[in-house]
Amino acid sequence: MDEHKLTFEAAMQRLDEIVRALEQGDAPLDQSLTLFEEGAKLLKLCNGMLDAAEQKVTALQKGADGAPVSIPFDMEE
Repeated sequence: MDEHKLTFEAAMQRLDEIVRALEQGDAPLDQSLTLFEEGAKLLKLCNGMLDAAEQKVTALQKGADGAPVSIPFDMEE
């Protein structure tokens, strides 16, 4: 799996598959650890993608005068 070529949606889908496999609890320990490690990498990748999207959205927001303005997500109504 090349994590750099994954879309956010594909990474989330794979994370969902990993969670379901781990929740079943019937995989051998070594396979469970491998799945967990893959999931941790995917989670980091997804968080990075979300952070980048948040920064882009913040940069694209504009004030009443048309000038760009930074509005934190937690302060939006």
